[in-house]
Amino acid sequence: MKMIPYSTQDINEADIRAVAAVLRSGWLTQGPALERFEKAIAKKVGAKFAASFNSGTAALHAAYFAAGVGKGDEVIVPALTFAATANAALYLGAKPVFADSDMHTGTMSVSDARRKITKRTKAIVPVDYAGCPAALSEFHTLAKKRRLVFIEDAAQALGATYRGRPVGTQADMTMFSFHPVKSITTGEGGVIVTDNEDYARAMRLFRSHGISKDATTFARKNHGAWYQEMQALGFNYRMPEMSAALGESQLKRLDTFITKRRAAAKRYDRLFKNVPGLILPPPERIHEKSAWHLYPVRLAPRIAHKRDEVFAKLREAGIGVQVHHVPVHLHVFYEKLGYKKGLCPNAEAFVASEISIPLFPNITLKQQQFIANTLKRILAPT
Repeated sequence: MKMIPYSTQDINEADIRAVAAVLRSGWLTQGPALERFEKAIAKKVGAKFAASFNSGTAALHAAYFAAGVGKGDEVIVPALTFAATANAALYLGAKPVFADSDMHTGTMSVSDARRKITKRTKAIVPVDYAGCPAALSEFHTLAKKRRLVFIEDAAQALGATYRGRPVGTQADMTMFSFHPVKSITTGEGGVIVTDNEDYARAMRLFRSHGISKDATTFARKNHGAWYQEMQALGFNYRMPEMSAALGESQLKRLDTFITKRRAAAKRYDRLFKNVPGLILPPPERIHEKSAWHLYPVRLAPRIAHKRDEVFAKLREAGIGVQVHHVPVHLHVFYEKLGYKKGLCPNAEAFVASEISIPLFPNITLKQQQFIANTLKRILAPT
């Protein structure tokens, strides 16, 4: 039996033609497709600027750089996230400080984040877990009050809305990821959207070795047209033209992708209704709509110890379930840095009971019924 993936990309002929056109254009990097894509995604979410990168991780690294994060600083991140959210702080010599989760949504707890702010804190970085927006208004207020840079890790939330507005303008900088399982894909890739021109300029410098070709920014004047100036220690984080063209094409179908994901999530709500021992994702609120990157179900506390057994049986049945995520402070690397189990008990308990059920735009009703029936059978009392 072919495995039903937990998620997968949707590539059509228009996407293929867009990439083929770039391959025939003569521009494979640093060309017009990148500029078009950045303008399109900034417009889509209502931001003034966008800076694209070859991965979401690179985008976070650049955002932390633009925020001035450096040695001795602290960055508050959720324990329940992919490792990149914390790793990007380490890249710059800063210390990740892990905040616990809201057990209802899986997103970062505002109250725990507030408790962990110190005089060393430079930035606060909530994550939109599973595509569900974090408490963005509260984090915005907290960041402003404590003079922190507010960076939203919306890797999973392109297409989500918060209080009637697209996710992407609530923070000082917002990151979206374009990995194949995300709302749209560029193969690999990421972007930061912002209304701050200085942040945008710093990130564009950072993604290209820290080298500027803009004469208006040069410290040394009166050079020939050949001159370029390294102004910071940057990286080669540029997004190729082929990826940008694919992203621009995919972006035209973003609303369709999210509509399909939402419809599939609602079908799961009906299929799993009143299943004993199963905790479903919280329903969407009127003014906050998820991008439905994941459909994370949890086992009730009385049977949470059976999570790995249930997971294994679902995989054996051909259902490509996953777990999101290993709490970052529990990774072996972070344990070697001194982080300990028990640091974020809610995040640890949440993940210990969580299983991500397959969800992607073109999942069929038949597949969802099979998944639901299989899980119900596994959970049925013996």
